[in-house]
Amino acid sequence: MTMLGLMGLGVMGANLARNLADHDVKLALYDPAPAAADRLAQELGARGVASTTPAALVAALPAPRTIFLLVPAGAPTDAAIDSLLAHLAAGDVMIDGGNAFYRDTARRQAACGKANVHLLGFGVSGGAEGARHGPAIMAGGNREALQRLEPIFTAIAARAPDNTPCFARVGDGAAGHFVKTVHNGIEYAHMQLIAEAWHLLRRLLRLPHEKVRDIFARWAQGALSSFLMECAVRALDTVDADGTPLIERIVDTAEQKGTGQWTANAALEYGVPAPTLAEAVHARCLSALKQARQAAEAALGSSTIAFSGDAGALIAALERALLSANVAVLAQGFTLIAAADAEHGWGIEPAVVARVWRGGCIIRSTLLEPIAAAFAANPKLDNLLREPVLWRRVAAGDAEWRQVVVTAIAHGVPVPGFASALAYVDGLRTGRLWADMIAAQRDIFGQHGFARFDTPGRHHADWAPLDLSLPQGGH
Repeated sequence: MTMLGLMGLGVMGANLARNLADHDVKLALYDPAPAAADRLAQELGARGVASTTPAALVAALPAPRTIFLLVPAGAPTDAAIDSLLAHLAAGDVMIDGGNAFYRDTARRQAACGKANVHLLGFGVSGGAEGARHGPAIMAGGNREALQRLEPIFTAIAARAPDNTPCFARVGDGAAGHFVKTVHNGIEYAHMQLIAEAWHLLRRLLRLPHEKVRDIFARWAQGALSSFLMECAVRALDTVDADGTPLIERIVDTAEQKGTGQWTANAALEYGVPAPTLAEAVHARCLSALKQARQAAEAALGSSTIAFSGDAGALIAALERALLSANVAVLAQGFTLIAAADAEHGWGIEPAVVARVWRGGCIIRSTLLEPIAAAFAANPKLDNLLREPVLWRRVAAGDAEWRQVVVTAIAHGVPVPGFASALAYVDGLRTGRLWADMIAAQRDIFGQHGFARFDTPGRHHADWAPLDLSLPQGGH
């Protein structure tokens, strides 16, 4: 029987332990709260052994040892690694399964490497239920260290619709945690788009709750089928004790744990346009200003204008717009992964990432099947919007997408997700943008230079002096 160590027995850690035990893995368990390890060991019986200290956890394992960490990101992860490293030997492996910042993972891998201990970064998605019954796992790090563990994690991972395991080594170094970070950024954006669609149906069109619920349920069974859409239907199906839909009593603020911000920061760092991934983070920040928004509405008046158009047409348009925008979001995410991979040389294959995301993870959806196929056919595809099958899906909803954005703006309803995704698609297929004016202004005030169509190299101009006079007869 294979034996692993597991440090961190919160909800995720405990559920992962149960999943591993179900697949014939014996576990040495440790948590700073000793009672947690004792309780879980008792539940697992012969497949669980409680440890009272990190040293005892290491001592309970046969060499070469493998210890899976599921502890909070940041300083707690550093402390956990330090507490184990002093007792580990060359060839031992630690797995960080938390939502770690990828640069922290790279730093920790370098430190562990000095002791010839391997640190693998596992991006684990699927929440508590996924940990228990099958998560999607994006593994990063040393290939040889991972090879002997592959059968274990292949066994406990979720299964895609074609029954292949949603576990893979996605690349060297910190690739696993970076891919998981972008996964979460995509998650933010998908959630924002669903929320905007809900808001338009319920608050602009003022449809009855039951009608909106039926629309979402229908969408969840069609081209928009996804885990997050299923979550939205469950949210609309849940009622409070008195029968009132619970969603109507939830305060309109949404928290965040940082991975969305990491994604937006990475897009800026690598110079990749990912506006919808960033807007989803900004939207959560805006939602947090509840009191300020209420005060501004009281002082300035609501921006929303009553809708008097064709509700049926807008409902149909929303469905097409949501599909098109979701493709644009995934295009932004995969382009960001490619840019970071080019910088770090992790060796990420986008088809592998898409295949892992098909099951178990939060962003699993029917869209990932054609995406995986597209990258398998063309690993060098620079943007998903350039793939004919996916572009046809986006283009088919082009008019409806514009209708949604124009209608929302005309009626004072903010739709940063839909609008930013549309601007991304439009900008990507505009051969000549507005940046010529930006380049000119930068050279005028800072002599930063500019490129010319007719002459290679960088150029400066002897710009005309300021003259604010209008031509004769001008206005």
